Amino acid sequence: MRVVVLALTVALVACHNYDPNFPAGKTIAYKYEAVIMGGVPEEGLAKAGIAITSIIHLAAIDEMKKTGRKHFLLKLVNPELYEYAGDKVPFIPASKLTAALAAQLMTPIKFEYVNGLVGKVFAPAVVSATVLNIFRGILNVLHVNIKSTHNVYELMEEDGVHGVCKTHYIINEDTKAERVHLTKTRDLNNCQRPIVKDIGLAYMDKCVECQAITKNMRGVVSYEYTMKPEATGALIMDAKVTEVHSFSPFNEMNGAAQMMAKQRLTFVGMEPMLLAPAVDEYIHRGSVFYEFASELHQTPIQLVKITDPERQAVEVLNHLVKYNMVQVHHDAPLKFVELVQIMRELKWANIEAIWAQHKFRPVHRRWILDAVPAIGTYMTLKFIEKKFQADEITLAEAFPALLASVHMVTADPVSIQVYAMLALSKKVQEQPIMREAAMLGYGTMVAKYCAEIPTCSAELVKPIIQIAAEASNIEEVVLMLKVLANAGHPASLKAITKLLPGFGGDANLPQRVQVEAVLALRNIAKRAPALVQDLAVQIFMDRAHHAELRMLACVVLFETRPPVGLVSAIANILRSEPNLQVASFTYSHMKSLTRATAPDFVKVAAACNVGMRIIGHQLSRLSFRFSRAIYVDRYYNPLTMGAAASAFYINEAASILPKAVVAKVRTYLIGAATDAVEVGVRTEGIQEALLKVPVSADADNLTKMRRAIKALTNWRSSHASAPLALMYVKIFGQEIAFASLDKSAVEQIIHLATGPAAREFGMGALRALIAGFTRHFTKALLVAEVRRILPTAVGLPMELSLYTVAVAAASVHVKATMRPLLNLDNFHISQLLTSDITVEADLQPSVAVHTFAVMGVNTAFIQAALMARAKVNMIVPANIAVMLDIAKGNFKIAADPVPAPEHIAAASYETFAVVRNSEDAPAEILVPMIPAAAPLSRAPPVFLYPLAVSRSLGVSSEVIDFSHIHIPHIPPPVHPPTHHDHPPIIDRSIKPPIIKGIFEESFCAQSMTFGLKACLELFSESADFAGDFGDFALYKLIGKHSAAVVVKAVEGEDIERLEMEVQVGAKAAAKIIKKINLSDEDLVGTPVVNKLKKILIPGLNVTMTSSSSSSSSRISASSSSSSSSSSSRRSTVALPKHQRFQKNYPPAPAPARSSASSLQAMYKKQFLANAYDPVMTVIFRAVRTDHRMQGYQIIAYLDKPNHAWKFVLAPLSPAEQWKICATGIMPSLHLLTAKLSWGVRCGEFDTTITAETGLVGPNAAFRVRVNWIDLPRALKHYIRILSKYAPALDVAGLIEEKAENTKKQVSATIVATSGKSLNLIVKTPKRLFEKTITLPYALPLDELTGLKPFEDNIVEKVQYLLAKETAAQCSMVRDTLTTFNNKTYTNQTPVSCYQVLAQDCTEEMKFMVLLKQDNVLAHKHINVKIADIDVDLIRTESNILVKVNGLEIPIGNLPYQHPAGAIHIKKRGEGVTILAPMYGLPEVYCDMDTWMIQVVDWMKGQTCGVCGKADGEVRQEYRTPSGRLTKNSVSYAHSWVLPAESCADTTECRMRHESVTMEMVVRDQMSTCYSVEPVLRCLPGCTPIRTTPVTVGFSCTDGKMHHPPTDVYEKSEDLRETIDAHVACSCSAQCA
Repeated sequence: MRVVVLALTVALVACHNYDPNFPAGKTIAYKYEAVIMGGVPEEGLAKAGIAITSIIHLAAIDEMKKTGRKHFLLKLVNPELYEYAGDKVPFIPASKLTAALAAQLMTPIKFEYVNGLVGKVFAPAVVSATVLNIFRGILNVLHVNIKSTHNVYELMEEDGVHGVCKTHYIINEDTKAERVHLTKTRDLNNCQRPIVKDIGLAYMDKCVECQAITKNMRGVVSYEYTMKPEATGALIMDAKVTEVHSFSPFNEMNGAAQMMAKQRLTFVGMEPMLLAPAVDEYIHRGSVFYEFASELHQTPIQLVKITDPERQAVEVLNHLVKYNMVQVHHDAPLKFVELVQIMRELKWANIEAIWAQHKFRPVHRRWILDAVPAIGTYMTLKFIEKKFQADEITLAEAFPALLASVHMVTADPVSIQVYAMLALSKKVQEQPIMREAAMLGYGTMVAKYCAEIPTCSAELVKPIIQIAAEASNIEEVVLMLKVLANAGHPASLKAITKLLPGFGGDANLPQRVQVEAVLALRNIAKRAPALVQDLAVQIFMDRAHHAELRMLACVVLFETRPPVGLVSAIANILRSEPNLQVASFTYSHMKSLTRATAPDFVKVAAACNVGMRIIGHQLSRLSFRFSRAIYVDRYYNPLTMGAAASAFYINEAASILPKAVVAKVRTYLIGAATDAVEVGVRTEGIQEALLKVPVSADADNLTKMRRAIKALTNWRSSHASAPLALMYVKIFGQEIAFASLDKSAVEQIIHLATGPAAREFGMGALRALIAGFTRHFTKALLVAEVRRILPTAVGLPMELSLYTVAVAAASVHVKATMRPLLNLDNFHISQLLTSDITVEADLQPSVAVHTFAVMGVNTAFIQAALMARAKVNMIVPANIAVMLDIAKGNFKIAADPVPAPEHIAAASYETFAVVRNSEDAPAEILVPMIPAAAPLSRAPPVFLYPLAVSRSLGVSSEVIDFSHIHIPHIPPPVHPPTHHDHPPIIDRSIKPPIIKGIFEESFCAQSMTFGLKACLELFSESADFAGDFGDFALYKLIGKHSAAVVVKAVEGEDIERLEMEVQVGAKAAAKIIKKINLSDEDLVGTPVVNKLKKILIPGLNVTMTSSSSSSSSRISASSSSSSSSSSSRRSTVALPKHQRFQKNYPPAPAPARSSASSLQAMYKKQFLANAYDPVMTVIFRAVRTDHRMQGYQIIAYLDKPNHAWKFVLAPLSPAEQWKICATGIMPSLHLLTAKLSWGVRCGEFDTTITAETGLVGPNAAFRVRVNWIDLPRALKHYIRILSKYAPALDVAGLIEEKAENTKKQVSATIVATSGKSLNLIVKTPKRLFEKTITLPYALPLDELTGLKPFEDNIVEKVQYLLAKETAAQCSMVRDTLTTFNNKTYTNQTPVSCYQVLAQDCTEEMKFMVLLKQDNVLAHKHINVKIADIDVDLIRTESNILVKVNGLEIPIGNLPYQHPAGAIHIKKRGEGVTILAPMYGLPEVYCDMDTWMIQVVDWMKGQTCGVCGKADGEVRQEYRTPSGRLTKNSVSYAHSWVLPAESCADTTECRMRHESVTMEMVVRDQMSTCYSVEPVLRCLPGCTPIRTTPVTVGFSCTDGKMHHPPTDVYEKSEDLRETIDAHVACSCSAQCA
């Protein structure tokens, strides 16, 4: 029975053998058709494609018995290639290409085939890789993996031309027709080993979350088979393949471009003949997998047939030199790409030959050096290394070439090895700037290689790790850490952790090394986030680490995208974090991340929201003086693009200048993300270096301070921060440059700038200027080359690419003339100050930038693609002469006419379908994607009537056209036109015909004065409105768009040149061309003057003077109507009484108040232009051939005694009487009034601006008011347009015609309600706006009007105000002390002992402030040690006694100034103040009840004493001299008492610090406990007469001990007890 079942099973399986097979001994013929087409799915837009047709012959030739594999031959018979470009057009045979490839296409190939699976492929060497891929496309159709036991199944991994991908099978048997139908589909987005080649994408991070819902690119291929079952297998009768790739730079729901490939294999018949193999030897050529070929070297933007690369490279090089000598040729970028493509085909010997031939030709040399980096292979690096070592290229040439090569060269093992040789070569190592760039570049090369090969070897970073381990100086270690940071290899993690404290490394390494070590983790986190996350958490959690390290660890931690559990743990830690810098930074970072919208940070944002609920609001009130992190992003899903900006500033001591600032911009585009740019700056020590003065090495005073400090228990000084600035720049996450500035670097720069080499260079440049020189500069750069190449079912490669190429050129001719001639043999810079210098320059700078975006087929012999091409061209020629005579105060610029190019600047964008082949280049087909529309009948640009504009604006008759803005009809002028008039006005109601799909407009403006006309020409035609395709972003890109700027001379205006001349000083009047004469009536009695009279003379009754002019009548009527105050109050918004502005400054001087006539005389004297000689004259002039005056002049007058100034702008033409006048008067420091008037004789329109200080309630205020009588109509028109976009501002309400009594005034008042808050009040006739503004820093309100310590030195005064307002303050009122960090406690000063209030805790010890309470009257004395003086401020019964170095200075002799000028002692109020901001003490003040100390901003965190460190860390305030953080204020204050050594101490102090011993029961056992904090106790032989309780910590040991251990103050705390501390002692004669 079992035998029967087995036989039936075998028979059943045999009946269902559907594996494709081909009968032996016969040749099977198939008809083959393949089409690949690119375009958009909608009809009506052009497409590009390729078609292949042929007859295929298949025949089995042998069978390998051991493996069961059969060998088959496949041959194409009569193959044909076709091209397609357009919309609904026929395919065009590519006959020449077919003929060129016929030999390869018709060569039979051999392949293994068994059970429907294709094995090895064999072909003669004559068959190119590209043609063999076409064969693979056919073999891929035959590759079928059939499981006869399942009708529906899924293969997770199946080979194919696209790689190893997931495949679905469905088998359906049609028994009636004796056919088997099989369908298989492959999801090309779900491939385990896809075949794809990315170029230029190494810096892009895959954003998996960005592609989670929608993808920018999708691919799928489906196969449909009809097979005929036979005894030996199934015969494929028909096979259809359809492959679709859709791509969109935006969300795929908004439309996408497609590449569609179709194949059809149709059975034709069988023939008994056998195929004959090729004569050439068959070699193994891989399998069915696609193999990349020449398309890697072929750029898709043009097809270059390379036959003799060296000759072709020289030809293109000569073309670039010839046609780009003066300005950039329009096709220069494309030619440069061609040069690069040809040079990529060169061998090393060819490159050497080209260089040897042209290295002595400067222009050719520059083009070669620009092209070499773009070759992108190891030969680029080899060229730079060889030529730099041989001194054939200079450092200035090698450095930019190296920077470009790092980012353009493809990283592979060979290129990395060559780069290592370059970076470690002797000559590179000897050049610091070259060495840094080379070493950083090595890390970048490793990162690029590992981005493509994730399993890259750790051996790549071992040399860097070894160099870092053997480094003997800090700078070398820092550089190696930066290299490891660029590499981002996880293998370097262990070496980096050894440089961090707490991980087994040297804890004494400089903080800079530790900072770089933490920052080096950021790029590693992209590859190994879990490992870095664990390390970052450990650094952040350890409170023993420096605050900056912990904050940087926080940055690294959140870049690893921590889960919600970890974020919650961090939030819990922050609630009890003692370091407020760390707390503020982490809190602000988490809070800003809660608003993240970028897809890769959405989960982090959710986790941070949970963390914010845990933390609450307890950290939200920290000021901006604490460290902060800011993160802002915007991601727009319909376009799948976005940007994120983050900024971190790290502060160590809550000072103004942060210690470090880092800013980064991250961009999201097409499903990927990259850190576009990052800049970091460290300002450590800069503020201190700029503001402090060097401390003199006065042995006596320094010895005193050091001796006093030494007395403190376990004193630990902080290190002074050396003046240091660091900066680095990262591009795409890779550090490309960094610089450090310290004392030695500054000295080196000064030495180079003042050395003989600098002088020799300067003299050479001066001689060249005088002799005249001509230079031609060119620079070409392949800015971007981003490519993705992937196979299609047809076997041809599909490519998506983006290219950007820029070429800049400039032709410069400069010559200088000096009068009198310079004596160059004995030259001094002062000779230039007495010379008349003329510099003539002929400049022709030009730039061309081309960008190409391509999607389509790209091979070495045929291309068919959709292409978007953007071009930007700019040329700005100029012929300029500059004249300068410093002695005479004259400066002049003259510009001569130059041949104007067609466009000064032009930008164009076009999309088209293109197909071309290498054998028939002239037959290239280039078709716009949008079908050509009917020609547009374009109307000329519309100009406004010139005189209408001049009358409405009150300015000259310039022609200004903005034809895109509707301007209401303006009545024609009443006077006849002049010679400046233009053709009649064009009726704007007549519109040019509009053709659907096309926008074309021209916006023009022209100046008759200067004879220039400028136009902006716009054209746009896009698919979103050229057809019914929907309003999608993709279709807006399809079409043609252009913009051009045209600048031309106005026809009929004979202008020789344009001039601008400035004359200052006594000769300014001689340069006036048009006399300015303003009559009395123009000024006296005008509303503005009357307004000023009211301001300057309150209460004066001012009346209006009559005028016969229409303008005066209008002004008078308006002014008189405004006198009706009751009606005015009803029609305007009134301020509440508490917000009304009050003047608090004295009125004008008495002589000005004597009479109205005297006031008028004063204004006549101040305002009339002919009352004073001008101080400056500026002339803008067009020099005409008919010598007619055209242009403008500006005249400036200055009346210093009366603090008045005036500017007058007037046209030079005698026929034009309009003017613009600006006048200002500052009668006091509290008031400034300015008037702006324009029109005929400056009398048609005017505006008054008044700025003054005063009071709003009790608070200081500043008010600005703007008044006007009337405004021009055109200006009103633009204000109305503005009101549409900002209706809340009610700007239109300011210009509406109102009642006679309505004020036309806007006022803005700023009220300083406190030092850190301002109240802004804006009042218009109809609205009232009020807003409170919080400031991060306090305003110096009191110091600006009160204390003025340095009357003669404005620099010191500014420094004083800055130091005063940014200083930290400590004060004591009676026994209540407030620290620098604003923490308050009661301080009981021990009797007769000095207590350190504040001191410089660095090794420099710039100052020390001590407090002492005497034993007799219990008065507190202040002692200040600073520089070389010792100042005592001693309180007596009636006043403060001042002693300097022991000598008394009577109060009446103050102020006292130190001989060096930086220390002042003066009386202030009831006390005495010491001012020394440049030493770190802006002020030390003492009176009978209080004292106050201020330290400057740059000393924050570097002070110590009972006043604290001034670092803002209120949770760590009570830190003793040993560094221990105590919890008791009394213990803390006592720790800063200077103890006595014996009763012989001259300070009369009789106390010292001791560890108190107590015996107590601890844990049920008698123990001896010692205080781990010092306690004040009387000296032996003395008894306490006053004590105070103090709670201190104790360390306990079992049993009894007679003496505390030597390290008792370093012991841990077991318990806390309250004991008595001595604060006053009485000593007997036995005191020793």
